[in-house]
Amino acid sequence: MSPQDTIERALAMAECDDCVVIADETSSANLRWAGNTLTTNGVSRSRQLTVIAISRSGEEASVGVVSRAGVHDDQIEEVVRAAEKAASEGSPAEDARPLLGPGDREVFRMDASAGNDAMAGRSSAAGNRGPGWDDPVTGTEIGIFREFAGALGQAFDAAGPAGRKLYGFAEHSVVNTFTGTSTGLRLRHDQPTGKVDLNAKSADMARSAWAGQGTRDFSDIDVGALDADLARRLDWAARRVELPAGRYETILPPAALADLLIYLYWSSGAKDALDGRTVFSKPGGGTRVGDRLASLPVTLRSDPAAPGLECQPFVVAHASSRQSSLFDNGLALRPTTWIRDGDLAALTQTRYTADLAGLPITPAIGNLVLDGPSAGPGGSGYGASLDDMIASTGRGLLLTCLWYIREVDPQTLLLTGLTRDGVYLVENGEVVGAVNNFRFNESPVAMLGRLAEVGATVPTLPREWGDYFTRTAMPPARVEGFNMSSVSQAS
Repeated sequence: MSPQDTIERALAMAECDDCVVIADETSSANLRWAGNTLTTNGVSRSRQLTVIAISRSGEEASVGVVSRAGVHDDQIEEVVRAAEKAASEGSPAEDARPLLGPGDREVFRMDASAGNDAMAGRSSAAGNRGPGWDDPVTGTEIGIFREFAGALGQAFDAAGPAGRKLYGFAEHSVVNTFTGTSTGLRLRHDQPTGKVDLNAKSADMARSAWAGQGTRDFSDIDVGALDADLARRLDWAARRVELPAGRYETILPPAALADLLIYLYWSSGAKDALDGRTVFSKPGGGTRVGDRLASLPVTLRSDPAAPGLECQPFVVAHASSRQSSLFDNGLALRPTTWIRDGDLAALTQTRYTADLAGLPITPAIGNLVLDGPSAGPGGSGYGASLDDMIASTGRGLLLTCLWYIREVDPQTLLLTGLTRDGVYLVENGEVVGAVNNFRFNESPVAMLGRLAEVGATVPTLPREWGDYFTRTAMPPARVEGFNMSSVSQAS
């Protein structure tokens, strides 16, 4: 049975007051390599059915959610009944709202950039069935790597004689998500996601460098360019310099900046801020929306239609959490600015938390972009590449990437973690060697307040969070006094 038919059947079987059914079809393919040799490849497919049953009593509603993988046709009713049973036994949901119908997917809300001005709109896809609902399920297969694998083979041929060993993997998946509700919504989104994770080591395994890239279809992956960058970094590491812990002027490449700002984004829920739990809580109550965060007029934003970073254009919530509401399923997503010209402009909001905060409804979106100020006539220095920023550095550190990032203090968003695969010393505009790894203790919010320079925004792949959040575009950034709290023995 197709996912579309599964949804219709589950909704027809539902006896609760309201019902949401979500069907996810996932296909994935992967390649792995080690020591300049392909090692494994594979493909897989999976299916998951989520039934959300809602029982209402006046203004109150209780919810039951049951999600199962590999549900056969004769098991659909079992899932529906289990969800209804859970709803009948549940407590009232604090975020209870009417489900959205085809005509109200875009609700009236204040735009984060417009102060108290209200904006409204109608989705061009509004209607009983979204575009492509009835089309067959698409997926991926191992052929997605055909050209990439050929280029990778050429990189192997070049790396061996040069004394490099390449390790890594490539993954591609397509998730087909179908959402249907008892109020008539029928929405579909097909999400392709791919990434390349490439590591180069010297022949004696003493030096290591990493590069990665996110992609939708592997047509934009330049393996030769990635390998050339890795070769350069291994050459930089031929000289070793030992440095103590301390605060250093530090250049963060786009990947490292992405990892820090993704965590900031994940921590920007309005409910936690309203409850006084986070760095975005205002002393005495409320949120810090409107406060200055960054020393430079940078803008952090999300847009479902961002070129190359396209993502789900409507809310899909399999369950409610502190940052999402299952009652918002189907809500259309629009471009949203989180930090505008250095000021906090919005937090992630559901319809429920927006009512509490008196702020716009701004749900989370599946991509993240940081822009520096516009260059303007003649340029203003904010279009610099990573190499340009190295060339203008008197003395500082250049990172490759961060890993094992963990939260220390939510009130300041203090994070700790380790540097990995290359930390380099820059002197007088040149990289003069590799230094030891460090453990860092740094808050991305405090870091924004010490930005000295941001360069040109480019698509990038976060190293730490690349398994969960691949669609980012970031600039390289220069930060004053980045806190390398201790020397790490990690390699």
